[in-house]
Amino acid sequence: MAENVYEGMYILDSGRYGRNSETVAGQIPEIIEGAGGEMLVSRLWEERRLAYPINGQRKGTYWLTYFRLDGVKLGEVERQCQLNENILRVLFLKVDPRIVDALVEHAKVGPAQTSSERAAAKPKENAVEKKDAPVAVAEADDKPDAAPEEA
Repeated sequence: MAENVYEGMYILDSGRYGRNSETVAGQIPEIIEGAGGEMLVSRLWEERRLAYPINGQRKGTYWLTYFRLDGVKLGEVERQCQLNENILRVLFLKVDPRIVDALVEHAKVGPAQTSSERAAAKPKENAVEKKDAPVAVAEADDKPDAAPEEA
Protein backbone atom coordinates (compact mmCIF):
# COMPACT_ATOMS: atom_id res chain seq x y z
CA MET A 1 0.00 0.00 0.00
CA ALA A 2 1.03 3.61 -0.42
CA GLU A 3 2.50 5.50 2.47
CA ASN A 4 0.63 8.60 3.58
CA VAL A 5 1.65 11.52 5.74
CA TYR A 6 -0.41 11.99 8.89
CA GLU A 7 -0.70 14.72 11.49
CA GLY A 8 -1.06 13.38 14.99
CA MET A 9 -2.24 15.51 17.91
CA TYR A 10 -1.82 13.85 21.28
CA ILE A 11 -3.09 15.00 24.66
CA LEU A 12 -0.61 13.73 27.23
CA ASP A 13 -1.03 13.45 30.99
CA SER A 14 0.52 16.73 32.23
CA GLY A 15 1.54 15.30 35.61
CA ARG A 16 3.51 12.44 34.09
CA TYR A 17 4.93 14.69 31.37
CA GLY A 18 6.08 17.19 33.99
CA ARG A 19 7.87 14.50 36.01
CA ASN A 20 9.61 12.83 33.07
CA SER A 21 9.09 14.69 29.80
CA GLU A 22 11.72 12.85 27.76
CA THR A 23 10.34 9.40 28.52
CA VAL A 24 6.67 10.33 28.00
CA ALA A 25 7.28 12.23 24.75
CA GLY A 26 9.79 9.61 23.59
CA GLN A 27 7.11 6.94 23.57
CA ILE A 28 5.31 8.59 20.65
CA PRO A 29 8.10 8.13 18.06
CA GLU A 30 8.63 4.60 19.39
CA ILE A 31 4.98 3.75 18.65
CA ILE A 32 5.17 5.21 15.12
CA GLU A 33 8.52 3.64 14.25
CA GLY A 34 7.44 0.32 15.81
CA ALA A 35 4.64 0.19 13.23
CA GLY A 36 7.09 0.84 10.40
CA GLY A 37 6.52 4.58 10.12
CA GLU A 38 8.93 7.47 9.70
CA MET A 39 8.74 10.43 12.11
CA LEU A 40 9.02 13.78 10.30
CA VAL A 41 8.37 16.18 13.21
CA SER A 42 7.59 15.57 16.87
CA ARG A 43 7.33 18.49 19.28
CA LEU A 44 5.52 20.09 22.17
CA TRP A 45 2.54 22.19 21.08
CA GLU A 46 1.29 23.65 24.39
CA GLU A 47 -0.02 22.87 27.84
CA ARG A 48 -3.52 24.00 28.72
CA ARG A 49 -6.54 23.43 30.89
CA LEU A 50 -8.93 20.92 29.34
CA ALA A 51 -12.53 21.84 28.54
CA TYR A 52 -13.67 18.81 30.54
CA PRO A 53 -11.77 16.26 32.64
CA ILE A 54 -10.30 13.27 30.82
CA ASN A 55 -9.52 10.31 33.07
CA GLY A 56 -9.66 12.68 36.04
CA GLN A 57 -7.11 15.07 34.53
CA ARG A 58 -7.94 18.78 34.23
CA LYS A 59 -4.74 19.80 32.39
CA GLY A 60 -3.25 18.30 29.28
CA THR A 61 0.00 18.62 27.37
CA TYR A 62 -0.59 18.81 23.63
CA TRP A 63 2.03 17.09 21.46
CA LEU A 64 2.13 17.55 17.66
CA THR A 65 3.62 15.05 15.21
CA TYR A 66 3.88 14.58 11.47
CA PHE A 67 4.79 11.11 10.28
CA ARG A 68 4.80 8.91 7.20
CA LEU A 69 3.06 5.55 7.57
CA ASP A 70 1.35 2.87 5.52
CA GLY A 71 -2.40 3.47 5.85
CA VAL A 72 -3.05 -0.14 6.86
CA LYS A 73 -0.82 0.29 9.94
CA LEU A 74 -2.68 3.34 11.30
CA GLY A 75 -5.14 1.16 13.22
CA GLU A 76 -2.24 -0.52 14.99
CA VAL A 77 -0.82 2.89 16.00
CA GLU A 78 -4.22 4.03 17.30
CA ARG A 79 -4.52 0.88 19.40
CA GLN A 80 -1.05 1.34 20.88
CA CYS A 81 -1.96 4.93 21.81
CA GLN A 82 -5.15 3.76 23.54
CA LEU A 83 -3.15 1.25 25.58
CA ASN A 84 -0.53 3.82 26.62
CA GLU A 85 -1.42 5.29 30.02
CA ASN A 86 0.45 8.56 29.30
CA ILE A 87 -1.74 9.40 26.28
CA LEU A 88 -5.19 10.71 27.22
CA ARG A 89 -6.49 11.33 23.68
CA VAL A 90 -5.17 11.17 20.13
CA LEU A 91 -6.38 12.42 16.76
CA PHE A 92 -4.86 11.50 13.40
CA LEU A 93 -5.51 13.42 10.19
CA LYS A 94 -4.32 12.46 6.73
CA VAL A 95 -2.39 15.36 5.20
CA ASP A 96 -2.92 16.39 1.59
CA PRO A 97 0.33 15.57 -0.28
CA ARG A 98 0.41 19.07 -1.81
CA ILE A 99 0.88 20.76 1.58
CA VAL A 100 3.07 18.26 3.43
CA ASP A 101 6.31 20.22 3.04
CA ALA A 102 4.74 23.50 4.19
CA LEU A 103 3.14 21.94 7.27
CA VAL A 104 6.30 20.12 8.30
CA GLU A 105 8.41 23.29 7.92
CA HIS A 106 5.87 25.30 9.90
CA ALA A 107 5.83 22.68 12.67
CA LYS A 108 9.63 22.80 12.93
CA VAL A 109 9.54 26.54 13.71
CA GLY A 110 8.01 26.13 17.16
CA PRO A 111 4.94 27.20 19.10
CA ALA A 112 2.87 30.07 17.81
CA GLN A 113 3.72 33.45 19.25
CA THR A 114 1.26 35.30 21.40
CA SER A 115 0.10 38.73 20.23
CA SER A 116 2.38 40.44 22.77
CA GLU A 117 5.39 38.42 21.52
CA ARG A 118 4.58 39.38 17.92
CA ALA A 119 4.30 43.04 18.91
CA ALA A 120 7.64 42.90 20.70
CA ALA A 121 9.28 41.30 17.65
CA LYS A 122 8.11 44.03 15.25
CA PRO A 123 10.58 46.86 14.68
CA LYS A 124 9.55 50.11 16.36
CA GLU A 125 8.89 53.09 14.12
CA ASN A 126 11.13 56.07 14.57
CA ALA A 127 9.48 58.59 16.92
CA VAL A 128 10.76 61.53 14.85
CA GLU A 129 8.98 60.24 11.74
CA LYS A 130 5.71 59.92 13.65
CA LYS A 131 6.08 63.42 15.12
CA ASP A 132 6.27 65.08 11.70
CA ALA A 133 3.30 63.18 10.27
CA PRO A 134 0.12 65.26 9.83
CA VAL A 135 -2.63 64.48 12.29
CA ALA A 136 -6.31 64.84 11.41
CA VAL A 137 -8.38 66.22 14.27
CA ALA A 138 -12.14 65.93 14.21
CA GLU A 139 -14.04 68.82 15.68
CA ALA A 140 -17.36 68.25 17.40
CA ASP A 141 -20.20 70.61 18.21
CA ASP A 142 -20.78 71.69 21.77
CA LYS A 143 -23.15 68.76 22.17
CA PRO A 144 -21.49 65.80 23.94
CA ASP A 145 -23.28 63.20 21.77
CA ALA A 146 -22.37 64.79 18.43
CA ALA A 147 -20.40 62.61 16.03
CA PRO A 148 -17.30 64.03 14.29
CA GLU A 149 -17.82 65.45 10.83
CA GLU A 150 -16.63 63.40 7.90
CA ALA A 151 -14.03 64.97 5.63
